[in-house]
Amino acid sequence: MSQISSESQSQFNQELLSFIQSSPTAFHAANSIANQLVAAGFEELDEAAAWNLQAGKRYYIKRNESSIIAFVYGKKDLLETGIRMLGAHTDSPCLKVKPQPELNRKGYLQLGVEVYGGALLSPWFDRDLSLAGRVTFKTSENKIASTLIDFKQAVVSIPSLAIHLDREVNNSRTINPQKDIVPVLLQLGPEQTLAPNFKSILLAQIKQQHPQIDAVSVLDFEISLYDTQAPAIVGFQQDFIASARLDNLLSCFVGLKAILQADDSVSSLLICTDHEEVGSTSCCGAKGPMLQQFLERLIPETETRIRVIERSLMISADNAHGVHPNFIDRHDENHGPILNRGPVVKVNANQRYATTSETSGFFHWLCEQNQVPVQVFVARTDMGCGSTIGPIVASEVGVKTIDVGVPTFAMHSIRETAGVADAYYLYKVATAFYQSLELLNFK
Repeated sequence: MSQISSESQSQFNQELLSFIQSSPTAFHAANSIANQLVAAGFEELDEAAAWNLQAGKRYYIKRNESSIIAFVYGKKDLLETGIRMLGAHTDSPCLKVKPQPELNRKGYLQLGVEVYGGALLSPWFDRDLSLAGRVTFKTSENKIASTLIDFKQAVVSIPSLAIHLDREVNNSRTINPQKDIVPVLLQLGPEQTLAPNFKSILLAQIKQQHPQIDAVSVLDFEISLYDTQAPAIVGFQQDFIASARLDNLLSCFVGLKAILQADDSVSSLLICTDHEEVGSTSCCGAKGPMLQQFLERLIPETETRIRVIERSLMISADNAHGVHPNFIDRHDENHGPILNRGPVVKVNANQRYATTSETSGFFHWLCEQNQVPVQVFVARTDMGCGSTIGPIVASEVGVKTIDVGVPTFAMHSIRETAGVADAYYLYKVATAFYQSLELLNFK
C-alpha cells in the first residue's frame, strides 16, 4: 500500500472541502475551477473568436458558465503522445426553484421546486438550506447580463410532518415531490397581505452581493437549494469526509489539482461537464458537442485527429458505491469497495461503464507504479447499474475510456461520505497520468 504523507493528504482534503464549500451549484463549480486555472497561468479562450493555439501554452474554455475544459498543449507532437484526458461532472442532484415559484399558504411564503436528477429526498427535510445559482437581468441601458449569486446563510427549510400526525411514518412513508418537499421561505406579518415576489428577492440579493452591477430587473433565473452545513472531516479517528456534492465535485477537484501539475511535454485535457445527472443531453453536457468541437478546432484535419484520438485515453472519474456495512447484501460478494482502500475501477458487461480490459489494465498498472491500492466494482447481476459520462464520451469521440471513482456512502444524498485517503490516492494516480511520457498504446 502507498506510503502517503499525512500532512500532504490533510492539506489536499482541506483544499477539497474549501472547493466544495465555494461551489454550491454547477455554475459556481466551473467558476471556482476557472479561478484556479487563471491563477496557474491558463488563458481563457472565447469560443466565438478565432483561435491561435500554441504548443507549450495552457488554455481553458467555459460553456454555459457551468462546463469547463482545461487544456495543456504539450510541446511534443500530438501524433506521438496522444492526449491524456480526464472527465468529471459539475452537477449534483438537488432541488431547483420553479420559474413562478411563489406559494402563499396560511401566511407562509413557500417556493415551488423541481427535483433535479436522482436525488435521495428524505435527507432534505429539517436542514438549514440556502439558495444559489445564476440570475439573468436587465440593466438600466436595456442590456441583458447574468451573474452568480449565493445567499450563503440559511434562508429556507423543509419541515417534516410531526410523527403525531403520521403514526406510520417509520413504516410506510413515501415522499410526493410535488406536495411534500415545498420549502418555507418566510412568514408574512399580520398586516402583510402581499407576499414578496421571488424575482424582487433575487434583485435585492444582486444589489447586496454585487453592488457594482447595474441591475434594474430580473428576467429569469436558475436557482438551486443547497445545505449550508459545511463539509467536514468526521469520525472518531477522522477517517471520513462528509459533505454535499461529493458526487462529483470530488472528481472535478482531483482532475483540477492534477492538471495543474501536468508535464508541458505532453498534451493533457480536463473536462468537467454539466447535466450528467439528467442524461448529459445539452450543449454543455457530455452528450453534447463541446469536447468534439474543441478537438476539431485543435486538430482541424480529420485523419490526423482520428489518429491522435486513437493514441489517447480518457479517465472518466465519478464516485463509486462503497459497500455499506448495514446493507452488505446490496453488493456482489466479490466486488464491494471499501472506503480508504483506494480508487475503484467500475465494470459493467452492458456498457453502463466504458471500462475495457485494456483500459483497466493500464489503470491497474498506473496504480501499481505509484503504489496506490486499487479496487473493482461490479453491480449485482440482479440489480440495475448507474452510468457516467464515460460511455457517452467513448461513443461520441471514439476515445478509449476507463471508468473509475472514489468509494462513497449515501450517493445522491444531501450529505455523502467518502474516505479521507481515497481522493488523495486518485489525485496521485491522475497526476502520474498527466505526467507520464509513455505512449498510450495497447498494441
